[in-house]
Amino acid sequence: MALVHYSDSESDTDDNEDLSTSRAAKRIHLDTPTDNKQASSLPPLPPSFHDLYASSTRVSVRDDPSLHGGRKRVIPHVEGNWPTHIYLEWYPSKSDLVVLSDIITQAEECYGSEGDIHSLLHSDLGAQLPLHISLSRPVVLRTEQRDSFAEIFAREIRDSHIRPFDVTLYDLDWVSNYEKTRWFLVLRVQTPKYDCLNRLLRISNRTLALFDQPPLYESPTSIESKVPGRKHYADERPVEDCSHCFHISLAWTLTQPSSAAKARVANIDLRRLRDFTVHFNTVKAKIGNNVSSIPLSMGIQDERTIGGL
Repeated sequence: MALVHYSDSESDTDDNEDLSTSRAAKRIHLDTPTDNKQASSLPPLPPSFHDLYASSTRVSVRDDPSLHGGRKRVIPHVEGNWPTHIYLEWYPSKSDLVVLSDIITQAEECYGSEGDIHSLLHSDLGAQLPLHISLSRPVVLRTEQRDSFAEIFAREIRDSHIRPFDVTLYDLDWVSNYEKTRWFLVLRVQTPKYDCLNRLLRISNRTLALFDQPPLYESPTSIESKVPGRKHYADERPVEDCSHCFHISLAWTLTQPSSAAKARVANIDLRRLRDFTVHFNTVKAKIGNNVSSIPLSMGIQDERTIGGL
């Protein structure tokens, strides 16, 4: 499973308390009726705005788990290597966040004293974070491969004629990353119309296979060795049905949940999720700190290639 983006900072305890008090005062001020009316009149930020700030500021040139809540870097930093991730991004609405936050709170109660659960809904400073469905593992491209990968992947998405689609959420579970260093509280995703998730996964896996990168979910033997020249996959079926693998992560922990904790989480009431519909119209490709958005059925969103920094 592919996972993303972490940073943190250290400060004195007293400074943290003062800063928290200051932020709380600002939140109270912003929550007045007058300010709400003013805020509601402002146009929403364009989707591309979030791509400009998709990565946190680096606070260390080496892998220091103490700076990241105990997390260890999956891909070591090496000059000339570019960590790469393909995914579908979701920014939940405020009402959705209330429901998701409550689910995480219930999961914490189910987890008990087994370990700490860290929410993925907000950063340490309170900023909302995007959630995602992964279409690749965390992989690595070399500097000279970035532009080629960008061109092939964008062309394959464009030629697939996959239209924007909706998914619904149906189950709560714990899954680990490939290294078994972290466990994630996830919501399982129902298979969308026209099997769009499987089709996008195969495009991602086939394209990455050209650059000797491992697939996500599928076995390597099921992936075709060549992608260029394929026009589209509207009538194709994936060799492997990976519908049961797709999910959206809500929180993480460093401690493997016990069987009892998993059973308690599985019994959390998810009826409020029945009205959730998550819409996807863009595939995100992140290489290093550069994020490109590829609209479904329309081609590349802007003229910059993924490697074109």
